[in-house]
Amino acid sequence: MEKQIHIEPVTRIEGHAKITVFLDDAGDVRDAQFHVTELRGFEKFCEGRTLWEMPGLTARICGICPVSHILASAKACDAILSVRIPETAVLLRRLMNAGQMVQSHALSFYYLSAPDFLLGWDADPAIRNVVGLVEKNPDLARKGIRLRAYGQEIINRLGGKRIHPGWAVPGGVNQALSPEDRQWMLDGLPEAMDTIQETLDLFKRAFDCDARGVLGEFTSMYMGLVAPGGTWEHYEGLIRIVDQSGDIVVEGHDPARYDEIIVEASQPWTYLKFPHYEPMGFPDGMYRVGPLGRVNVCESFGTPRADAELEAFRALASRCSGKVFDYHHTRLLEILASLERIERLLGDERILSPRVRAEAGVNATRGVGIHEAPRGTLIHDYTVDDDGIIEKANFIVSTGHNNLGMNRAVSEIAKMYIHKGEVTEGMLNRIEGGIRAYDPCLSCSVHAAGQMPIDVRIVDGDGQLVERLTRE
Repeated sequence: MEKQIHIEPVTRIEGHAKITVFLDDAGDVRDAQFHVTELRGFEKFCEGRTLWEMPGLTARICGICPVSHILASAKACDAILSVRIPETAVLLRRLMNAGQMVQSHALSFYYLSAPDFLLGWDADPAIRNVVGLVEKNPDLARKGIRLRAYGQEIINRLGGKRIHPGWAVPGGVNQALSPEDRQWMLDGLPEAMDTIQETLDLFKRAFDCDARGVLGEFTSMYMGLVAPGGTWEHYEGLIRIVDQSGDIVVEGHDPARYDEIIVEASQPWTYLKFPHYEPMGFPDGMYRVGPLGRVNVCESFGTPRADAELEAFRALASRCSGKVFDYHHTRLLEILASLERIERLLGDERILSPRVRAEAGVNATRGVGIHEAPRGTLIHDYTVDDDGIIEKANFIVSTGHNNLGMNRAVSEIAKMYIHKGEVTEGMLNRIEGGIRAYDPCLSCSVHAAGQMPIDVRIVDGDGQLVERLTRE
């Protein structure tokens, strides 16, 4: 008789999810599924609101990545206004997004994933967390906390809040950067640079090519924005998709026309949709986004220290890595690249200009805003009436793009470790680790609202249901 293993909830991620592993008669893994149990609905909440409200409103989708939503939303609104925002506003938005990259990637690496690396996949769950990490390696933990705080403070000094800053607006931003705040950011860069370099060096020493196979490996396509010449991009750029060999599948695609190549599918066992490359269909059109996706699609970072580290990474991983574990390495590479971009942005004297917003009215009835959030490509697509009232909103969030990849990851990892029905807590933690590598933000991806339903199933040693507890 087929048996099931339930991992519920998936720990050390943002949001609510569970994993089901399906075993055949021999106790080997037949398949696995990643279920997002929150309810999608934020697009409907936005209907009837004005475009002027959208950046501040959609920033409330999530407390982890509000910067990502406020910037994508503001870009969609810029398109509806049909304006070219001031150069200084572009520089400042880039600066805030770079700060968001630093703080979000630091949160994922040091707080959520490092306990597995430094304490061990099979360590006692009671200590396999950030508290245990502080006890094991207090110096690294302190430096990781300070690195994240540096990124958060950049957001705070630009937007007036670390979380949900109402700063990016249709046409630009609503506050210029002061010389004092620019100096604070410059003063904090050396320590941040030292921390990420020390972490990269430790990571490379600890994990050789074989060790990186712990979370499985599979082929897919990869998607991200790139600048002219294929340079790593996080705010503007064109869509590029490459295959596992690095060969270009889609090049220079206009982000405003994303719906010509990307469509969404649904499955009855999860609220999270499945974006995929439309010409190849579902599920063959799987691609991955985020740190690994961006590193695989770009030719270079365009900054010296990050490019040196990229060369070393590719010497170890090949031109395009398919290893799930390499999301962690590329996340560190992006922190370094973001810090170098911050230094470059702060050195541009235009960044202190008070001209930070263009004024205009509704000049188009549809606007698309796309940029790179820490977890991957983020899309806001709005349709408005002549008064700027939202008639339709569609969000394709980074975590959604990775849904096919996450499901493939849990299936591959389960098949690696579970045989003849023998299961340990450490094995299950490795399966969870496959999800943590993608750093999913589930409230972003499905837009949770109200009280979450709970479905807890208690089974005996033979996999038979003993009791089921539910909350609607």
